Amino acid sequence: MKRPTPVLPPFLVLDQLLQGWLLEDIGRGDRTTQGLALPLNKSGQAVWVVKEAGVVAGLSIAARVFKLLDPKTTLIPKVSEGEFCAVGQAIAELDGSLESLLIGERTALNLAMRLSGIATATRRYVEQIADLPAQLVDTRKTTPGLRLLEKYATQVGGAVNHRMGLDDAVMVKDNHISAAGGIGPAIAQIRSSIPYPLTIEVETERLEQVEEALHHGADIIMLDNMVPTLMQQAVATIRQYNPRIKIEASGNITLETIRTVAETGVDYISSSAPITRSTWLDLSMRLL
Repeated sequence: MKRPTPVLPPFLVLDQLLQGWLLEDIGRGDRTTQGLALPLNKSGQAVWVVKEAGVVAGLSIAARVFKLLDPKTTLIPKVSEGEFCAVGQAIAELDGSLESLLIGERTALNLAMRLSGIATATRRYVEQIADLPAQLVDTRKTTPGLRLLEKYATQVGGAVNHRMGLDDAVMVKDNHISAAGGIGPAIAQIRSSIPYPLTIEVETERLEQVEEALHHGADIIMLDNMVPTLMQQAVATIRQYNPRIKIEASGNITLETIRTVAETGVDYISSSAPITRSTWLDLSMRLL
């Protein structure tokens, strides 16, 4: 299946985050770099190198970090965003004041390493179902403050974004069902208050819940923690009732189980693992 095109939020949105992370690291000043008493605007060059194989993501974000420190600094990518890179491969070249390169190094690398790790983990999941119609989607289990970037990284890895926040779509989960007194009352109450064209997704764990969600007009039905045989029955029931209703599978999705889940015929498979269980991809900056 064709991978989605990653879309990075505009820097009008991201700059405040990036500035905050730079301020967190710099504090009252870089005691080491500023202690070197470098000549004003002394230029330098550097290269970024991959220290373990993986999918690279976030180079444009790293470039922006350096631009915020010094608009004259340039980061030129040597690979495409989302490209799988080998150990030792040079992925970017930098040119700018030595001070800006040294001060911005850690913040820029931290972001690119985190995002590349997520993209790499996501790619592994996506490749397990690449020949099937089902698509991998992420979740809201993200690091506070990093959601925009972490969800961008899953796109780079080949996944589709689920809702960005609580205001994007309605998802009626088990606790909402308990609070409302059932699936029917929950859908009815929410439907009367949400703006057009928000959709309503309902989380189900049993066939009777699937049937109730169908009866009350759910737009998307999530099959949560169902064994594959039960999931196949649920998919058949939904398709027979209304083939246009989208079906999402969720719960305990692993590299070993994702293909079996995809083969049940669901449209989407949601998993937090590419974000919550990913490790950073090791990158380093070397001054030339």
